[in-house]
Amino acid sequence: MLVIADHVRLADAGMVRVLGVLDAAAVRRWAVTCVDALEASREEIDRINVYPVADGDTGTNLLHTMRAALEALVRADAENAVDAGAAVAALARGALAGARGNSGVILSQVLRGLAEEWAGAAAAGGEGIRKALVRADALATAAVADPAPGTILTVLHAAAAAARECDGDDLAAVVVASSKAAADALAETPRQLSALAKAGVVDAGGRGLVVLLDALAEVVTGERVERPIGPHRLPRLAEDLHAEREGGSAEFEYEVMYLLDGSDERRTTKLRAELAALGDCVSVVSDGTPEGAGLWTVHVHCNDVGAAIEAGVEAGRPHRITVVRFADQVEAAPKRFVRDRAVVAIVDGEGIAELFRGEGAVVVTVPPAQPLDTADLLAAISGSRAAHVVLLPNSTHFNVVVDEACAQATQAGQDVVAVPTASAVQGLAALAVHDPARRPGDDVVAMAEAAAATRRGELLIAQREALTWVGRCQPGDVLGMVDGEVVLIEPASAVTSAACRLADRMLAAGGELVTAVLGAGAPDGVAEALAEHLRHTRPEVELAAYPGGQPDAVLLMGVE
Repeated sequence: MLVIADHVRLADAGMVRVLGVLDAAAVRRWAVTCVDALEASREEIDRINVYPVADGDTGTNLLHTMRAALEALVRADAENAVDAGAAVAALARGALAGARGNSGVILSQVLRGLAEEWAGAAAAGGEGIRKALVRADALATAAVADPAPGTILTVLHAAAAAARECDGDDLAAVVVASSKAAADALAETPRQLSALAKAGVVDAGGRGLVVLLDALAEVVTGERVERPIGPHRLPRLAEDLHAEREGGSAEFEYEVMYLLDGSDERRTTKLRAELAALGDCVSVVSDGTPEGAGLWTVHVHCNDVGAAIEAGVEAGRPHRITVVRFADQVEAAPKRFVRDRAVVAIVDGEGIAELFRGEGAVVVTVPPAQPLDTADLLAAISGSRAAHVVLLPNSTHFNVVVDEACAQATQAGQDVVAVPTASAVQGLAALAVHDPARRPGDDVVAMAEAAAATRRGELLIAQREALTWVGRCQPGDVLGMVDGEVVLIEPASAVTSAACRLADRMLAAGGELVTAVLGAGAPDGVAEALAEHLRHTRPEVELAAYPGGQPDAVLLMGVE
């Protein structure tokens, strides 16, 4: 075999082009190959889906998510010519919007890793793949509240580690090393998760990821990799061989299960009778395949394990044999939801974050000068591990992200409701009336009513000249706003007087409590001056002032 400078490999089978870089056309071929490969593997992957829930849909979810990604890329390509960076960005957007199930969300984060590392790049080589896998590993891990070994995350981590440790920046070498490491890690997953060991399968999500990486290797090298799913005969741990008794007499201490082939209706009828003489809860069920080629599932509760297996040997060829002892006490499986209720709040200042944390909320902090990411919000909702979640957006700028996260979390089985809070002061008012002892629906109504009853104001610094309802402002002016409308303009040096005027304006319609949250740019003494002003003008009004640290608003104000 000879490798020449333009990355064309000459082999006995003919000429196979080996890519030196991935451009937009190669990304498209990879996406198409992924969809085709997942379609071919979907039923197999669904069949081995036993963790965390044996719902048999991981392959279907991955295929649905990848199809959505490909459709987004096709639309983007039709609208304008795209480079590799734009192509993977379109894939990531499509996957996130169409993600189905936990495996789909993790796939969207893998594609997001590529998009972040290849932004603006016409093409990507081995170094680009290396950085993208490392970033994808970090994003996918962050998207899962309680990562467990032996899952798709373990397989992705192995692929990223292999890429990071690969010598040189040759694209084919990095891709092949990553796909091989992923396959090796997948084979080890039954040793890491007892549910997989008991079923004799590898992790379904990890298998799907190996399919995607093998598809990438095929596009880069021109050589297809076949990795059939087979039974995994691994030593089972003691806890794998205990089970709760689902029925039958307490006289029998063992559950025996196996698959049987090479048999027929006459022999399986005899087997059924022999097992009934040995124990109870007997079932010998065919898959419906014509005589002589069928597969039977055999199940019995008994004490004589050897006799149950020997009966199967006489009836055909037993395999995937499992013998489980019924335990007197079996620890309950970990629950997905460990509490009934939680509140998730979006904030943009550390001081505000501490306020919400102090009231028991799960906090999602928006990074400075960066958009809120749907995956980060979804991770916080899922990570709360609560069956019912109330989401406080505390801004009108996050509506699209909030809607997407709520829809995905609801589809995944959580009850998530967003209370319309346009400011942190409204969020605090809603949180103050939150009562976990109430029915979820009633609690949401009470929180929404408290938020709506809180008038919101803020002081901002004008960034440019503009015409407002109360006149023209210049850059640096202090703008006082109530419910999103400018109601006063003060010079840059008059933040304190602007705060007092804003309080007077908001209290004109009545109120008993003023909440002031000081931003990062608030001058010293504002809270004290506002307190002194209210003591003289509104002695019946209570003031609660907190350091918020928000970067944009000099002051947030709420009146109740």
